[in-house]
Amino acid sequence: MISFPQTRCQGLPAGPRHALRAAVTQATICRRCTIAAAGLSDRVTTASGNFFNDPLPKADLITMGMVLHDWTLEKEMHLIRSAYNSLPPGGALVVIEALIDDARRENVFGLLMSLNMLIEFGDAFDYSGADFKRWCGEAGFQRFEVLPLAGASSAAVAYK
Repeated sequence: MISFPQTRCQGLPAGPRHALRAAVTQATICRRCTIAAAGLSDRVTTASGNFFNDPLPKADLITMGMVLHDWTLEKEMHLIRSAYNSLPPGGALVVIEALIDDARRENVFGLLMSLNMLIEFGDAFDYSGADFKRWCGEAGFQRFEVLPLAGASSAAVAYK
């Protein structure tokens, strides 16, 4: 196992579509117990907040797992700009999603997930790596890459 003792992490619960406030509070308490049990309380913290109303914490790396696809393009752009504003030069935004391939023909899971998000929320959708690159470029990010992960998921990375 590789250890990075200098690394610090702060978790922020997902947005309001995912849970009621009581459930978010309970999740935060459970996370704190898990963090304490792992002996990482001095390195890992949790925070409460609303990522549409509150600024994201300043960080070298911001991750969003299956978050952007829950929202309209306007709200996705708000989150991307918020991440950009919280990162230092050279910092990175890493988004884990079932990215749709740029030709929109191969990642059937991503295409079906997009349909599911539209049915579930009425205005949410999945997107391609090219979409992510364009949106992050508009926010000011300078460099981009898409890293295939296991199954249908990919990590889309934007560097400030």
